[in-house]
Amino acid sequence: MDISFGTDGWRGIIADDFTFDNVRIVAQAISDYLKNSDSRLTTHDSPLLIVGYDTRFLSDRFAREAACVAAANGIKILLTDSFAPTPAVSYAVVVNNADGAIMITASHNPPRYNGMKFKAPYGGSATPAITGKIEQSLESNFEAGKKPSGVDFDQALKNGSIRLFDPKAPYLKRIEHLLDLKTIREGNVSVVVDPMYGAGQGYLSAILGDNGCHVKEIHNTQDPCFGGLNPEPIGAHIRGLREAVLSEKASIGLALDGDADRVGAIDDKGGFVSSHKIFALLLRYLVNVKGWRGTVVKTVSTTSLIDLLAGELGLELFETPIGFKYICQHMLDGDVLIGGEESGGIGIKGHIPERDGMLIGSLLVEMTAYHKKTLSGLLKELHDEKGAFCYDRIDLETGRNINEELKSYMERPALDIPGPAGVRELKTTDGFKFCFKDGSWLMIRASGTEAVVRIYAEAATMDEVKRLLNEGKSIIEELMQVKD
Repeated sequence: MDISFGTDGWRGIIADDFTFDNVRIVAQAISDYLKNSDSRLTTHDSPLLIVGYDTRFLSDRFAREAACVAAANGIKILLTDSFAPTPAVSYAVVVNNADGAIMITASHNPPRYNGMKFKAPYGGSATPAITGKIEQSLESNFEAGKKPSGVDFDQALKNGSIRLFDPKAPYLKRIEHLLDLKTIREGNVSVVVDPMYGAGQGYLSAILGDNGCHVKEIHNTQDPCFGGLNPEPIGAHIRGLREAVLSEKASIGLALDGDADRVGAIDDKGGFVSSHKIFALLLRYLVNVKGWRGTVVKTVSTTSLIDLLAGELGLELFETPIGFKYICQHMLDGDVLIGGEESGGIGIKGHIPERDGMLIGSLLVEMTAYHKKTLSGLLKELHDEKGAFCYDRIDLETGRNINEELKSYMERPALDIPGPAGVRELKTTDGFKFCFKDGSWLMIRASGTEAVVRIYAEAATMDEVKRLLNEGKSIIEELMQVKD
């Protein structure tokens, strides 16, 4: 079987490896896992499964097929009545005391991709232990020649084995419970929301609009091509949001990825605010203003500014491989204040152990309202106090998974990475991260969800970041030439 769960679920190219047949096969493996009483955390007579989907091409049909396979296994199904954000589907698991959720989405990947995420009964990403059991079912079913079957969808609706529901109202109520609504209402904040044609349409704008903000939502139609861009809230993809913030003279712009579990921002001056800066600002806000405490968790590709702030605030810091499932495990095991990753996924304590772009975006608005300062002003204060932490990332298309090739190539004794003052440490937590003696770093890693290699760098200046990125790019180009 060539189906495996990467950083967050299984993903593939539509009509290539992400097909209806393969969706049914994965749904059967998940059903086998749910029917195993040793794996279940709830006490239903029969398992209850939430199924949701995003705005991608055929996502609604893939979700229906997954629901029909699970229903044929005697599993009760709650299927969203329209596209919905992943955090709302994850929260629905907890609200309905369900045994898990299938979410049809490829998150921030290009439009040609789709995928299946599995959420556990606690409303967060399935741990590696859980996905390992699902993959075991996949393999054993393949070896036994077991073929999935499905119920008739219309008949299942009639007999109640599949029921439609709307996860929006309970989710919005939960998010409002976590916010200081009085501060937001008194803040007179104007916001432009960009769901990037994804499943977050109408959610974040409702949270903020219903609580005194002046909200304009853009790119809020269903477009499986996502306007020709990847639905990832990074600077290159949200220029339309920047233009809208400047033309509307808005206080802040908030962009959500395709399934709304990640967020990026535009400040009042049109500057892109990366997830690294969002993480840093909210870490200080949660501790210094809200008085919250706990551990801090970050992925290995996240800014070193978080290490600095956590140390100054007296908080224990954990660093994980890339994938929110690793942060989720820390949230399940301990008292995590905030956990985040470079790609825009951040989660906080008091909520489900899940990244949530809509909650994090709302907290950014709350923070600016509390301080009565612009987002650009708060960022300037942070930079003036802690110095510059410049960061960028490039993605190189490889056409195939080169994980093992990259590992062998990067472990060559003759490999030389020219860096400022030499390499202080090489981290292999996930990929290869070269930490230099001046605090800058370069990281090279094959993606777990696409046929690309990601190259990350952080330094005191953007010129140095670009130089490091070019060094990384040269290494990958050399590798590809050797293999070709």
